[in-house]
Amino acid sequence: MKDYFKVSTRTLVATGLGAGLFMLLFMYVKVPSPIPETSFQTAYGLNAFFATLFGPIAGGLIAFIGHAFSDALQYGSPWWSWVIASGVAGFIYGFAFKRTKVEEGEFTTKNIVTFNVIQVIGNIVAWIVVAPVLDILIYAEPVKLSFTQGVIAALMNVVSAGVFGTLLLVAYAAARPKAGTLAKEE
Repeated sequence: MKDYFKVSTRTLVATGLGAGLFMLLFMYVKVPSPIPETSFQTAYGLNAFFATLFGPIAGGLIAFIGHAFSDALQYGSPWWSWVIASGVAGFIYGFAFKRTKVEEGEFTTKNIVTFNVIQVIGNIVAWIVVAPVLDILIYAEPVKLSFTQGVIAALMNVVSAGVFGTLLLVAYAAARPKAGTLAKEE
């Protein structure tokens, strides 16, 4: 379990790169929904990809930092309830880290199902629990609107992480050498 929370130089570099990419996708590659202040965000697919490769710490920080900077640049200040929820989602996505074999060049149907179960749980917790509750507690937002936005965000982010995250992981695994395929040449 401690491997999940190990922070190396590789993790820190991935976090910085991931947060920058997350921020750019979050700002520019999104599709508005009919519900106010919610969009289909491709950034969560990228976040799920990075979290699966680098673990919960990287996943949580990438989404938290990327979302905070995006909000600050676009709106002047972060909307903290949703920034925290993004971090929670990314953190939970990271629990796919040691449960898939993507680093060994394998991303089987079982791994895809495992990854998607984890990302669905992460999105439900983040967007149907954390974001609406914090919206109500921090910003005194209306209960019905907060939970409606949360449910819509959860559904859209499940699709984003499920489609884009899975495709990125499949492509990454295909590009990796399979475990045991490199033999020492004499």
